[in-house]
Amino acid sequence: MDHGMKMDKELLQSLAKEIEGLKRDRKAVILAHYYQRPEIQDIADFVGDSLQLSQQAAQTDAEVIVFCGVDFMAESAAILAPDKVVILPEAKAGCPMADMVDAEGLRAYKKRVPGVKVVCYVNSSAEVKAESDICCTSSNAVKVVQSLQGHDILFVPDENLGRYAAQILGQSIQLWPGYCKTHDRLTKEDILKARKDHPFADVIVHPECRQEVCQQADYIGSTAGLIAYAQNSEKKEFVVGTESGILHKLHQVCPDKEFYLASKRLVCPNMKLTTLVKVRDALITLSPHITVKEEIRVKAKEALDRMLAL
Repeated sequence: MDHGMKMDKELLQSLAKEIEGLKRDRKAVILAHYYQRPEIQDIADFVGDSLQLSQQAAQTDAEVIVFCGVDFMAESAAILAPDKVVILPEAKAGCPMADMVDAEGLRAYKKRVPGVKVVCYVNSSAEVKAESDICCTSSNAVKVVQSLQGHDILFVPDENLGRYAAQILGQSIQLWPGYCKTHDRLTKEDILKARKDHPFADVIVHPECRQEVCQQADYIGSTAGLIAYAQNSEKKEFVVGTESGILHKLHQVCPDKEFYLASKRLVCPNMKLTTLVKVRDALITLSPHITVKEEIRVKAKEALDRMLAL
């Protein structure tokens, strides 16, 4: 290990120690998404996908929630736990997919198609959730769409996930034209090349991937689903079609297995903005503080509660 790496390691360790102390003083809990940097996942009290993290936020008895993820996740925590102080260490950590739908556009659509039921992927703003009937995550999208049988359904904002749910259920639903820029970079060609390079591997992908990619996969699931699949599989090798951050957890829970990222391009720049320095500073200053206007919070919470009730 060269001197620079040793320094880095020592710096990370001292920051982690400092964060540990601040966390106790602030009675804080640190939640991190699987797509965060490895050192962020390592200091978190809980690492999960967006469904697991929303449930954790709803249940925690901590006074402060430090959310290492992107803005819509911290907003969901603020919606579900209004009595907590919710902190997003990096204010600029947004989600391009969430920005592809806004409340105004959604209201206009509902006017044009009266009676349509809106299923809203949690990767969306609080305002969009407030205009929706029910939320979903990639873990439960199929179940949520199924619960609205007999209705005209609009799925926002991720058309890939909406299409996936509709196909599994064999029903047609209306799709909003949105997508995850990171997952959308993965192509059928990437998968075919990865299969050639790793002929004994299972290909496991996230439903935010394009249809052509999902059609090539051995398993499609949420981040938590992909991890569970790898743990329970007899296979020893996997080609992974989701954001690179998941590899850290996969190596931890399956140290005897090999994982290959389906493409080097599977890196979400927003998920990588959070650093240990930003987490430490956020605990010191209790900012950036994420809040949601009460009238929006109440309506958005109804949509989230309907999901959590399922």
